[in-house]
Amino acid sequence: MHFDLPDLRVFILIAEAQSITGGAERAHISTAAVSTRIKSLEEQLGSRLLYRSSKGVELTPAGEKLLKHARAILRQVDFLKSDFSEYGSEAVGHLRIFANTTAVSEFMPAILARFLADRPHVTVDLQERSTQEIIRGIKESAADLGLVAGDIPDKGIEVRKFREDRLVVVTPTHHPLAKKSSAKLLDCLEYSHVSLRDDSTLLQFVRHKVRDAGAELPLRVQVLGFEPACQMIGAGVGIGILPESCARRHQASMQIELIPLNESWALRERSVIARDFMALPSCGRELLSRICQSEEYLSY
Repeated sequence: MHFDLPDLRVFILIAEAQSITGGAERAHISTAAVSTRIKSLEEQLGSRLLYRSSKGVELTPAGEKLLKHARAILRQVDFLKSDFSEYGSEAVGHLRIFANTTAVSEFMPAILARFLADRPHVTVDLQERSTQEIIRGIKESAADLGLVAGDIPDKGIEVRKFREDRLVVVTPTHHPLAKKSSAKLLDCLEYSHVSLRDDSTLLQFVRHKVRDAGAELPLRVQVLGFEPACQMIGAGVGIGILPESCARRHQASMQIELIPLNESWALRERSVIARDFMALPSCGRELLSRICQSEEYLSY
């Protein structure tokens, strides 16, 4: 059994595009050439890899299994190239990172700016994903590093915890909750909320906890980031449940108060995850070290 790396790359592109034609366009080859490559893979494996329909293609169970292996193989090839590039004049490499809302919008931009300035031939693809998508992406080798918060299963992945952060209730200065030393979740549901957009990991997490309590989150407005959320709260639009590190950074310039959220799940650990830290390319191991040692998030 012999597999060509270009065949595996084409197969991944087809799976991601859910289309033979889309995969061919991304690979910059003809549809006929793509079909020939898929047929070759199917003959070697003795298994059908794709279900074809007028809407595109879906992976068969065998196709799902090949996708996981193909991604892992190509990531290892990239790691090999990266490690051996160190023997040349410049270190090169590409890293894909799946991260939650706080990481993407708050501390990773500053960390990556300095990292990329020091590593001019390294490229990074930073994507905001839900916790479930981050964990799945790491297990399936769709991403090199993941940044998550809260409890996560460690089966099949490695976890490195680097900081604790607490969710707090953010209110306008003269709000009734601002006088309290702490607040329970149910206390907060009596008031309208300001939150991030629906696809943010924070809103998904808070909604889950609210529904566990048998209620619905009374959203009034949703915004794109933590700064506009704090601005809305300071203007009296509503209250919000936000990471303390983010809200603290805006407190000095806005009319807001931070009240501890008296729930066991409010204290969350931030972690970096990977399938195997030692198998990361040198640039990945360096970025991991910078994330864990950085003071960026401590200033929030």
